[in-house]
Amino acid sequence: MTHTNRLIQETSPYLLQHAHNPVDWYPWGDEALQKARKENKPILISIGYSACHWCHVMEKESFEDSAVAAIMNEHFVNIKIDREERPDLDHIYMDAVQVMTGSGGWPLNVFLTPAAKPFYGGTYFPPRKAYNRSSWTDVLQGIIHAFAEQQDEVVMQAENLTAHLLQSNNFGEAFDGAVFTKENADLIFENLMKTADKIKGGFGGAPKFPQTFSIQYLLRYFYFYRNEAALQQASLSLDKMFYGGIYDQVGGGFARYATDDNWLVPHFEKMLYDNALLVTTLSEAYQLTHHKRYAETIRHTMAFVERELMSAEAGFYSALDADSEGEEGKFYVWDKQEITDILGPDADLFCRYYDVSDAGNWEGKNILQVPAAPEVFIKHTAIDEQALQALLENGRKKLLAQRGKRVRPQLDDKMLLGWNALMNTACSKAYAATGEEHYRELAIRNMQFITDNFSAEQGFFHTCKNGTARYTAFLDDNAFLVQALISLQEITGQVDYLVRAQNITRYILDGFAEPASPFFFFTHSDQTDLIVRKKEIYDSAIPSGNSVMAGNLFYLARVFDISAWEEKAVAMIGALKSLITRYPASFGGWASQILLGVHGLKEIVVTGEKINEIFFEILHIFMPARVFQSSSVPNETFPLLKGKQFNHSLRIYVCENYVCNPPLTSLASFTQKFNTQQIIK
Repeated sequence: MTHTNRLIQETSPYLLQHAHNPVDWYPWGDEALQKARKENKPILISIGYSACHWCHVMEKESFEDSAVAAIMNEHFVNIKIDREERPDLDHIYMDAVQVMTGSGGWPLNVFLTPAAKPFYGGTYFPPRKAYNRSSWTDVLQGIIHAFAEQQDEVVMQAENLTAHLLQSNNFGEAFDGAVFTKENADLIFENLMKTADKIKGGFGGAPKFPQTFSIQYLLRYFYFYRNEAALQQASLSLDKMFYGGIYDQVGGGFARYATDDNWLVPHFEKMLYDNALLVTTLSEAYQLTHHKRYAETIRHTMAFVERELMSAEAGFYSALDADSEGEEGKFYVWDKQEITDILGPDADLFCRYYDVSDAGNWEGKNILQVPAAPEVFIKHTAIDEQALQALLENGRKKLLAQRGKRVRPQLDDKMLLGWNALMNTACSKAYAATGEEHYRELAIRNMQFITDNFSAEQGFFHTCKNGTARYTAFLDDNAFLVQALISLQEITGQVDYLVRAQNITRYILDGFAEPASPFFFFTHSDQTDLIVRKKEIYDSAIPSGNSVMAGNLFYLARVFDISAWEEKAVAMIGALKSLITRYPASFGGWASQILLGVHGLKEIVVTGEKINEIFFEILHIFMPARVFQSSSVPNETFPLLKGKQFNHSLRIYVCENYVCNPPLTSLASFTQKFNTQQIIK
């Protein structure tokens, strides 16, 4: 009979991966916490996620070892946590380990007192001492001895560390009023460019992450100030990524990061949020530059998401693992002979284009990349662009079909509200950029899926799998959902989405706001199972709920004429001004809010019949600092629609602070006034 532990009752794929370990794992909850208190045992929490390579390694080396499990089971209460399912816990205990060790990562292994307060921790520990790391069994024995012989000191250390975590949760400075200035916008640009890799794209050295917020800032900075260096760095970064191995040249979609500074070797896991944020950024790049390579990358990435990360009901799954058959990247790499067998006479040109060789470019295998842009490659090849693109597309289709026969990486099929909302926004932005009606329909379908599957009696749930929703939604979930509803209203004209966004914002203000500061807590006030109620402000792999809420408040304040909401957004940004300007790579979402605040929001209002037919033409124009609302019938409920003309003819109003210029009566006149195409060289 196969051994199982309590994790067999969970829905998280990551927890289920550990359900057959000999370790007596508990999920986080009252049962485990009460057992620790009752038996006066230290708690081990081990945090990871399903697509985490080193999490799999440590499981195989240590958690599947019965002798190691026996030590853990006798001396500890062992709790497994999916960081994506419980980001609140991950934030707290990751901060603790970073304070203790100066670094963090996953798997995250933290030892707690029976009161759930941390006193020791680290990331990956090998089965035997190596890499200047103690072995896992040595760590366990050390903790056992310390807790038995020096429990008072251990508890005191945990109390001091928890006090430090509480203290570090206070940040920001007095708001001096000088936030939205060109000087601050320029300083952000200068500090971003100090870390920019002007040869290989991106920012900093290996490992290289997409840093979509930094790229967005540069695109917008160019739009406002015509700074060519900003556009050059943004374009270089995007180009190097989607010509590199971090982008799946065969199937579309981006991996989480590149392990080298040439963007060749990815950490092969694919996350929903990365692809959502990159589609949004590529959409802005395409609106601004009209370079067709951006539109093609949007289409290929959206096709990947729909093919591999979407359910039949239009819900989006979380991630694809880096490993298959126990090897990282095995699903994605190629032998040259294999490609030759598949493509026949087309193989030589295909292999030259994608840097495929007999020797390989990574561990004897080939990661497809594009070392020379198509226009450069054509100059050295006796083939025209149209014929080359047809050959490459045909080759990719054949390789994708062949790859589909391989053992696939594991799918993390839990669905997260926040990540679904980010992808929903990406669908709206992809429609605005390309005009493909399918993306608008997908955004509508996914929002209905969110409503049907994540709604709770009060607010929303954070995660859903197989029809079961769990955990009260966090700030990120709610903030990203408000943002998605705003974008969806823009591409549909359905004001009900704005009403929902307003209601959720009120819920956030009631349940997440901190009275002593302008910021929001990560967790709702009703949640009681945490030692610290944290506030998150950094824009890292995903934007912080606080920075997104600042943007939401700006937008909705204008839509509903609620000045207090705009004042709160200004106070949030003002309190972080010095951090944003000095460290824009860590505050990219906030940085864009400063840039938009410098220029103020224009209000674009469209009335008349058949306005659905012109949504794309208006939204396709890159205007980052604007609110957009439309209606085909009179509506006095919304301040921006009050007093507007409603008849058969098109009317386009351009307003600032509710003061409107005479309406434009043709799409051509609006396009001529605001289209940015002529400024791109």
